[in-house]
Amino acid sequence: MHVAVLLHEAVDALAVRGGGIYVDGTFGRGGHSCEVLSRLERAGRLIALDRDPAAIAAGRSIDDPRLTLVHAPFSELGAVLDRLGVNEIDGVLLDLGVSSPQFDDAGRGMSFRFDAPLDMRMDTSRGQTAAQWLAGASVAQITEVLKVYGEERFAHAIAKAIADARAGGVVATTGQLAEIVEKAIRTREPGQHPATRSFQALRIFINQELEELNQVLPLCVERLRAGGRLVVISFHSLEDRIVKRFMRDEANPPRLPPRLPVRASELPRPRLALVGRARRPCAEEVANNPRARSAVMRVAERCGGEKAA
Repeated sequence: MHVAVLLHEAVDALAVRGGGIYVDGTFGRGGHSCEVLSRLERAGRLIALDRDPAAIAAGRSIDDPRLTLVHAPFSELGAVLDRLGVNEIDGVLLDLGVSSPQFDDAGRGMSFRFDAPLDMRMDTSRGQTAAQWLAGASVAQITEVLKVYGEERFAHAIAKAIADARAGGVVATTGQLAEIVEKAIRTREPGQHPATRSFQALRIFINQELEELNQVLPLCVERLRAGGRLVVISFHSLEDRIVKRFMRDEANPPRLPPRLPVRASELPRPRLALVGRARRPCAEEVANNPRARSAVMRVAERCGGEKAA
């Protein structure tokens, strides 16, 4: 069962208007979507995307004409809205990372808790599995992925160990990979399995999660009408850093060369205004749902017009 993190806080931050059009870019098991639907009037509309076919299948049980489910990554938001004839939206919510059903389903290969096929794809209908990529990647490529996406300081040693293990056959299961990593790491972080960073790195890379995020954020701003809200919940520092910098940059006027003869009224107006500070789950929510402990929510609102009056 997937428990939506910051459920009421996130939907409150959307400031739902009864007749508005909203997007849930990460449907999951519909926790946030159902809460949005509960606040919409009959004329309202919710468009929910998810790249996971299992999530879309689960969403079919929601019988509500105001809900449109689309099997697509959120980087295709613009194309999805165009197909649906929607030019502007009143709010968009992105709940990033892996859902509990993905993490807890052994067959998805997201976790070293189970010995299962090393898949790791969020969209099981397309793309390379982690096992397929590892079978052909060079030591340098594996090292780069582990460093960039997992911030793993033993990246080269792990990559070399994976390459050595390949000589005896394909690294095909989560159990094999976890064992290889465990043997390659000289010291352990307290309370953390040695393979944690490596599994995170491979999952992020296989699903192109950071690239997807970098693509969708500008699309959200382009489609938001004035006063519309962008709400993003992230679960690790790499995601949150991207969201924080994007919102900060969009909330500040562009930096121009000093002494440039430009009047204030001619300056492009910021497209976003930050709404409050970053918010984290309360202690009670973390106690009830430990996977919420690393969540960070950031909110911004679309400004009206492109230039100052």
